[in-house]
Amino acid sequence: MDYFLVSALNNKVKDFVGIELQTLDTTGTVWPERQRLLEELGVPTEDNQSQSQKTFGMNWKMTAKTILIQLHHKIETFEHINKKLVLVIQDCFLDYIQREFSFSHISHQAQLGDSMHIHAYQMTEQPDHSLRLALGCRLSTDVEGIARCSGLQAEANIELEQIVKP
Repeated sequence: MDYFLVSALNNKVKDFVGIELQTLDTTGTVWPERQRLLEELGVPTEDNQSQSQKTFGMNWKMTAKTILIQLHHKIETFEHINKKLVLVIQDCFLDYIQREFSFSHISHQAQLGDSMHIHAYQMTEQPDHSLRLALGCRLSTDVEGIARCSGLQAEANIELEQIVKP
């Protein structure tokens, strides 16, 4: 888990929600591009890496497979202890996983009773050209819904006492 949003009273956990932040993985190297930028800005570099033709890009597929497997294991535990898990992702990543995996069964209007929630955020340009992070959409499902996304079937229950133990 990346974070827990916790409600506590007298140093005792009363309730919580798990928060998983998923960024995109890259493939290749960004170093030559970094060196080119530094040289364009007039900052001398100590190597000739700016001449390299090596490229980099987003590793969409590996990121998607990894998070779906992790979610399946984690949400089973959260459902077992009657708690919620929220995945926070970029809207472009949500678009990708909806295209590449089976997402047609996932509610496009988040349901309070579901254990797994997905919050997709987008960057919006403001009139003054600044950028603002905004919630684009909220989806929800349960352990079976996450399993259907990638065809997984595994078990990973952890008892509530193990999670809140000081």
